[in-house]
Amino acid sequence: LSPSHGRTDPSFRVRAVNLGGWLVTEGWIKPSLFDGIPNKDFLDGTGLQLKSVTTGKYLCAETGGGTIIVANRTAASGWETFRLWRINEKTFNFRVFNNQFVGLDTNGNGIDVVAVSTIPGSSETFEIVRKPDDSTRIRIKAPNGNFLQAKSEALLTADFTGNSEWGDNDPSVFVMTISGRLQGEFQVTNGYGPKRATQVMREHWKTFIVEDDFKFISQNGLNAVRIPVGWWIASDPTPPPPYVGGSLKTLDNAFLWAQQPSKFTRTDGILISDYRKYGVKIIIDLHAAPGSQNGFEHSSSRDGSQEWGKTDDNIQQTVAVIDFLTARYAKSPSLYAVELINEPLAPGASLESLNKYYKAGYDAVRKHSSTAFVVLSNRLGDIDPRELFPLASGLMRSVVDVHYYNLFSSIFDNLSVQQNIDFINTNRTQQLNYVTTSNGPLTFVGEWVVEWRVNGATKEDYQRFGKAQLEVYGRATFGWAYWTLRNVNNHWSLEWMIKNGYIKL
Repeated sequence: LSPSHGRTDPSFRVRAVNLGGWLVTEGWIKPSLFDGIPNKDFLDGTGLQLKSVTTGKYLCAETGGGTIIVANRTAASGWETFRLWRINEKTFNFRVFNNQFVGLDTNGNGIDVVAVSTIPGSSETFEIVRKPDDSTRIRIKAPNGNFLQAKSEALLTADFTGNSEWGDNDPSVFVMTISGRLQGEFQVTNGYGPKRATQVMREHWKTFIVEDDFKFISQNGLNAVRIPVGWWIASDPTPPPPYVGGSLKTLDNAFLWAQQPSKFTRTDGILISDYRKYGVKIIIDLHAAPGSQNGFEHSSSRDGSQEWGKTDDNIQQTVAVIDFLTARYAKSPSLYAVELINEPLAPGASLESLNKYYKAGYDAVRKHSSTAFVVLSNRLGDIDPRELFPLASGLMRSVVDVHYYNLFSSIFDNLSVQQNIDFINTNRTQQLNYVTTSNGPLTFVGEWVVEWRVNGATKEDYQRFGKAQLEVYGRATFGWAYWTLRNVNNHWSLEWMIKNGYIKL
């Protein structure tokens, strides 16, 4: 037996569902969570492209940042996109392609607009004023009290005073296009602000997943949940801003529900507690690591940047989160596995950093538990799916997590129903076989879904697609986890899929 296969019941397989969008926010899963945010167009990470009405050209951070801002580009791409950092509902910093912040040239005349500072201060803080009857037209008020104006294609200055008629001859007016947005934990908490965010998030945590869901899970052919958490949970109840406290208590509840005892009366009339629990095992998944391991909203990136793993301090901070969580739950019979990080993205997350972190994270889990499996997520991107094997093969009870979606790549855009099913039976089988070895780590399809790029598919088409995936992923030696239990998008909601007969477990 390989060191990874040290389990009491070799035939046991995880049949899990992800509790996505609960303790780590993803706006697309529950859009209504964002409804009450004032000025919710302008959340952290929103990309703005700004066209001067007088030059007819886009503002651009020349060379991507580090020098002046000009107004001379005919089309907008990376250098012409300004990512917002929200201070409050009206004031913002603008971050450019190379991560500097737009500000006033304090070393020069104090009115030229540049992007040189790597840390935003008062000189980099602006107010956005929208035209009352046309929200795509904006003016930007600088910290000196004046408005920005495109004096020429080569010169953007903060010296326009007075009011505006918002006409096309006004150099202080810009037409705004939103090129992208993020809706993660950072955006929702910073958007509401500390007081309101605490109320909104606690209500969400209390209602989005409840004890009855664990009952539903245990009664519908599932035996485990994968619970995404964010790094700030380890600082509960007072996590660093903008995060708010309460997610740890919610995770505690999940552990209670997973093993909820039921009271019943014996035939001789004596009331006793029965610890035949729901029997739901828990996989804790560090979905959002400090600095963001992939730049996506689901890892709580502030503005799409990916900073995780670049310093030893950052890696140690992440290990401390794993240490905290394992120490807290090691004695719970429900703790089945700890996933050290979710979907680190190559090349930003280097294999060297990841291996260093995985070794230290594994040791942190083993300090508190000899039985919990340790799950290592493969990197996203152009990588060898076996790249973690040299490390993982030497670690007892280790698991490699792969995520299989017939989405997010152009190769799936025009596949028919049958071609999608064939892809599962052929390609996914080959991919899973490649990472499943007799002496390597166990394999886990930690995310998959019965959704695709097919238009007009019937219920029977979905049933066949689901059945094919269950059959193939059922061969993973650790098991699988559907993404996700509850979602406004029906096919992404396993609860909806089960209740409506689209999937049978």
